[in-house]
This record gives sequence, C-alpha cells and structure tokens, in this order.
Amino acid sequence: MPEGHSVHRIARQFDRNFVGKTLSASSPQGRFAEGASLLDGRAAVSVQAVGKQMFLETEGDLWLRVHLGLYGAWDFAGEIVVDPTIASANGRMGQTNQRGTILEDPILDDAGENSLSSIGAPRRTRVHVRMSEQTKGLADEGMEWPPPVVGQVRLRLMTDITAADLRGPTACVLQTPEEMLATVAKLGPDPLVGDPVENEERFVRAVRKKPTVIALLLMDQSVVSGIGNVYRAEMLFRQRLNPHTPGRDVPEDVVRALWHDWVRLLAIGVETGQMMTMDGLTGADYRAAMANRDDRHWVYHRAGLPCRICGTEIALEEIGARKLYWCPRCQA
Repeated sequence: MPEGHSVHRIARQFDRNFVGKTLSASSPQGRFAEGASLLDGRAAVSVQAVGKQMFLETEGDLWLRVHLGLYGAWDFAGEIVVDPTIASANGRMGQTNQRGTILEDPILDDAGENSLSSIGAPRRTRVHVRMSEQTKGLADEGMEWPPPVVGQVRLRLMTDITAADLRGPTACVLQTPEEMLATVAKLGPDPLVGDPVENEERFVRAVRKKPTVIALLLMDQSVVSGIGNVYRAEMLFRQRLNPHTPGRDVPEDVVRALWHDWVRLLAIGVETGQMMTMDGLTGADYRAAMANRDDRHWVYHRAGLPCRICGTEIALEEIGARKLYWCPRCQA
C-alpha cells in the first residue's frame, strides 16, 4: 500500500500542475461518471495530503477525497512542473522555472517506486511526460494529446497541458467542506500537517493510553497518519522495540523517539520518493539502496536473512492481517 510519503508527493504534483487551473474531468471506466461530471469545468483551488489520503478542493466548495489503498496509483502525463521539494532518486532536483522539465535518467528502483510520473502502488510507469528541458509545446514535440486511456481509469483530470489518471483506488468520493473536515478529524497526526508540538503530544497520548501492541498502533491511522507496513517494521527496529509491547508500556521517551523518527523518515520519503530507512549510506551504497529496496531497509522484506546488526534470522509473522518483519534478538 502506498504510504504517507507517496501521497504527499502526489499532492505536491497537483499543487504545481492543477491548482489554479480549470479541470476537465471524466471517468473512462465509468464507475465515477457522476462525480466526474460534477468536477468537470471547475477550477482546482487547493490540495492537501493527510496521511494516506488526498483532498483536492474545487470551486463551489466541492472536495475530491482519494484514498489509494493497496492498488491505487496516479499516472501523470503531458508537461509536468516538478515541485522543488521532490528530488529524483539520485538526489538532484527537478527544474522548476519552466514547465515540462523532469530530470532525464532518474534512478528507478525495481518497482519504479520513485517515479515522478506514476505515484502510488509500486509499478512501472505506464504513461510519459516530457523529458526535454526546452518548452516547445505538446504539438511541437509530437506528443499525442490527450494521451490514450490505458487500462481501467477511474478518474481522469486534465488541464490544457497536463493529465492525471487515477486507477484502482480504495476511495474516490466527493465531499462537502463539512464532510472533508470530519474525515480529517478522524485521522491521527501527520508530521507535515498542523502544529508540530501538538502533533507530537497527540501521538504520545494516543499510544500511552492504549493496551494495544505498538505494532498495531503504528498502523492505526487514527493514532498516527501515513505509516504503513514498511515504515512500521523499520521504525520499530530503529528503536530496538519489541513489536508486541503494549502501547501503554512503551516508555514515553521511546514513544517520542518514534515520533521524531517518523518526522525524519517522512521528510526523506517525500524528497526522494523512496522509503529510505538506513542511515549513513554514501556513494555507491546509497545509489544501490535507491535502486533496490533490499539494500535500503534493516528488516523489511528480509525474512530468514541474518539481521544486519546481530546476525539473528529475521522473523516474519502476521499481525493485524499484515506481514511484520522484526529481529527477535535486537528487538527482544
């Protein structure tokens, strides 16, 4: 499932390329035809990501809420202006002083996770963006416009030069402002939304009062927003915390350390597009880690392999219907 960093990257793409512009909306698949007809012709006013959900405000107090879930993804096509806070995997920034300038030769991992033109469920990019740094216009570049619909597209949003196709979301609904605020109110704190001090205190209170094990609490979106299976496993290992520890038994300083680690890891994920959870990598090691997730995680997806610290076999179990990876010795 796409985790919080991916949704924030999507929101920044929308902020740069759709906010302030009139939308053309359609539902090629047909499952969101009524909603698309209501969005069609409205201007995008603002966009916000909270955890794993994105909220796009349009004129007339109509909000589009999208939760990608396990299989959802946004594909971008046309001329894309890259947000300056989003880097390619090699750490270079996309050009932002003109439209259509995505860096050539970005490093993709084995699932294409950091693609600037397809964000969501890990998969190879299916559509294309302009790669040239010279803005000559779509017609001059010979790009087919609008781009052909590929597969089951729930919602297509377009401006005159940019298209975004939504596929396979868990939720794609329209909301009133009141409904949108009610949805956000049910979500736990997101490090990139709201007051940092208040967010930390909300997280600490929520964890410390519950008997639920910490491995489940970190995945509970009402406790903290945006953490999924990868970040959960890695954060617990980084704190050497037994995943079966009840939240109320986790020392307060460790709970705060978990929060601060999430703040840091989320920022790295948003910038690079990768869930980089190993520290201190440089040069070839860093580039290898960006290209292959098996080289950038401590325990995730390493069941049966030796722990990078103590050599103990990494354990795999199911908890809350999701896979949990952990080191029985380092996290005893």
